[in-house]
Amino acid sequence: MALIEATRRAWEGRLPSWLLRFLAVVGPGLIVMFADTEAGSVTTAATSGAQFGYKLVLLQLLLIVPLYVIQEMTVRLGTVTGKGHARLIRDHYGLGWAWVSLGTMLVANVATLVTEFAGIAGAAQIFGLAPQPFVVLAALTLGVVIFTASYKRVEIFALALCAIELLFFPAAFAARAPLHDIVTKGILGAQPLGNHAYLLLIASNIGAVIMPWMIFYQQSAVIDKGLKKKDIPYARVDTAIGSVLTQGIMCAIVVTTAATLFARHIAISDAAHAAIAFEPLVGHFAGVTFAAGLVGASMLGAFAVSLATAWAFGEAFYWRCSLNDGLKAKRFIGLYLACVLLATAVVLIPHLPLIQMTVDVEAFNGFVLPIVLGFLLVLINDPRVIGERRNRLFGNAMTLGVSVVMVVLGIWMTVMTFAHA
Repeated sequence: MALIEATRRAWEGRLPSWLLRFLAVVGPGLIVMFADTEAGSVTTAATSGAQFGYKLVLLQLLLIVPLYVIQEMTVRLGTVTGKGHARLIRDHYGLGWAWVSLGTMLVANVATLVTEFAGIAGAAQIFGLAPQPFVVLAALTLGVVIFTASYKRVEIFALALCAIELLFFPAAFAARAPLHDIVTKGILGAQPLGNHAYLLLIASNIGAVIMPWMIFYQQSAVIDKGLKKKDIPYARVDTAIGSVLTQGIMCAIVVTTAATLFARHIAISDAAHAAIAFEPLVGHFAGVTFAAGLVGASMLGAFAVSLATAWAFGEAFYWRCSLNDGLKAKRFIGLYLACVLLATAVVLIPHLPLIQMTVDVEAFNGFVLPIVLGFLLVLINDPRVIGERRNRLFGNAMTLGVSVVMVVLGIWMTVMTFAHA
């Protein structure tokens, strides 16, 4: 709360009061949404455009609504209860159910972290650098950040990475995609729903946009920042703006690869390969901006996923787990560093199939998402937890709808896999 008041006082008298309050509250929503467009998401979007042109632009736009609706629930839970997601599950439903939630999240997070550092390694190749030193430097940077002993400093670091991700937009403009094609072939065009690869990309894109760790991250972030019930309207705007921007970035990536690689029937293996492949087609500037955006996305994703993991376990087991606690939060810092180091070590192993792992991880995120959303729905509808701030019909229907879609896709993909084995 002191951070919010300090921000407000710094700008008092220069800006309208409502804008002062918004600037004091903004941060958790933007960061979680930009971190959502991480290396795996970039690879999934790039693959979507390269394989199916503009078709998946429609899905990216449609996902804005469920993305906002789901993350807004975490804002209410955090501001009303003052507790993180894992802490609420343990306090109200016991340690056993907390472990179910934590275990699901941990498996998904470790896999996701590997894709983040794979993205960093790929970006290094675009810049003509050796991947190993670049990955180690990124890991060291993320390690140093956690020792700043200040939520404010960490948030500034994360917002700077968010700004780097905006470079995906000039890369898309450089591709010069015809607006008519985006609308008629993508948004209004027929969808190849009978295509096995297309359905896998639908699952991967949903898993890339709505990830289990995001629920843990944003709920903990609003608490660590000190947001209260009165801040909910501004926190909602923060989340809404982030939802639109992150899906705008996903659309930009799909459009970039569709206008260049799909149009010329050029296959790609990952986001870095996409940048290398379309650079001769649209110029060096577009390739460099895309690569820089990939670095920002990968770094922010690795930071947010590691922090979400440390926050979740810290809250569930009553550790000190505030960014303001500094070295007093030894287990919290230790777990964050362990996540970063583990992912770094895995990516540095030679000849790992990192490309296939990235797409599979996004699909896996989607298939485990119903478990995490189930806990979220139970909490947000429990009057003992949330009181009068319980969910309305629309929020419940939207969340259940996403869960049903993912369960159906998961069953279908399993059946198809065994049928073709």
